[in-house]
Amino acid sequence: MTTAVRKKLSANDVGTTGGHQAGILVPKEKQVLSFFPDLDKTVKNPRMKLVVFERESRERWEFNFIYYNNRLFGEGTRNEYRLTGMTKFMRAIDAKVDDILVFSRDENASFEVEIIRASTSSSLQIDGDTLVLGGGWTVIHSS
Repeated sequence: MTTAVRKKLSANDVGTTGGHQAGILVPKEKQVLSFFPDLDKTVKNPRMKLVVFERESRERWEFNFIYYNNRLFGEGTRNEYRLTGMTKFMRAIDAKVDDILVFSRDENASFEVEIIRASTSSSLQIDGDTLVLGGGWTVIHSS
């Protein structure tokens, strides 16, 4: 079971490239997607609002988890999952390239997020229950 996912932030993720990327790309790997709510793939561009709490401050944020799937409906080229609605949050925490966002769930199954600064992220332990994926994502499994 996936208990947490981590995303090492890129320049696109923190908005320093000047591009118009719509949120953080979430890989289609089962291990990552199983952490997030299921979305109905038979619906065009299904989405769900995620209520997320900062782990330390308990400040409440609302992000969107979206499956942009218009290609499957013959209406475009997109076939990707994204977390959107995060701009204010990223600015509030002063997110920088190479910082790591950790998404987890608390004892009530509520979503939590915390940031690990790039200057301290080199001390993160990777053990046998951790899967490192492309795109800066890491999956943490429970024992």
